[in-house]
Amino acid sequence: MTRMGDAPIIGMPAQMDPGSNTQYLSRNYPDAVDSAGGMPIILPLLAAAESMRSTAEGLDGILLTGSNSDLEPSLYGARRSDQCGPAQPLRDQMDFFLLDIAFKHKIPVLAICYGIQSLNAFCGGSLIQDIPSFLDTPVRHHDLKSGNPAVHKIEIYSGSVLEQIAGGTEVMVNSTHHQSIERTGKNLEVIARAPDGVIESVCYASRNQWILGVQWHPEKNFCCDIFSRKLFEFFLAHCRAAREE
Repeated sequence: MTRMGDAPIIGMPAQMDPGSNTQYLSRNYPDAVDSAGGMPIILPLLAAAESMRSTAEGLDGILLTGSNSDLEPSLYGARRSDQCGPAQPLRDQMDFFLLDIAFKHKIPVLAICYGIQSLNAFCGGSLIQDIPSFLDTPVRHHDLKSGNPAVHKIEIYSGSVLEQIAGGTEVMVNSTHHQSIERTGKNLEVIARAPDGVIESVCYASRNQWILGVQWHPEKNFCCDIFSRKLFEFFLAHCRAAREE
């Protein structure tokens, strides 16, 4: 791949609804990466993900996007509940493939919504398959109208990378998910929760590997929210640093 100037190349898997043959991705993701100084590349979901290896290994960063599908429960050793939505196997496969590449080559990762869930499963963790069935909570986690408006606060752990980005320990976020992390995967640290205890952010506990997962959608708020903008800018800064090592 050819770089334009010093812009880090950021790979993003496409979305593909269960039962559909159409692949797509909201422009919010590439727009946010571009505005933060990166070169966004949308990666197709292929039956043979291995054919993407040379492309994936040449990335400076990986942005795991959201998805309208749910992760296949067998991937984290669980039986499917009645409330679990349909999976998209090609997307599950692509996320795991990209994460394998990221860990082997120490490529920075920003994992958003479905992305934080696939990250957690890849690392050996498990998921709550449906928050309303698991937890009686007044927090509006699955607010389908939550495009840009923030609907609930998150409580950020003091001293975490997220506190550094947010400049504090409380911030409001949007929310459009019905699943979340249950048991955290190996070497993943919880760094933010909703008021009801639902995990909202994790990071990878290694100085040699920068990985951050968030359960909300900062790409939707990039143009109007300083915290969302800083999150992408912080990610791009680490992509540049990793490339120069």
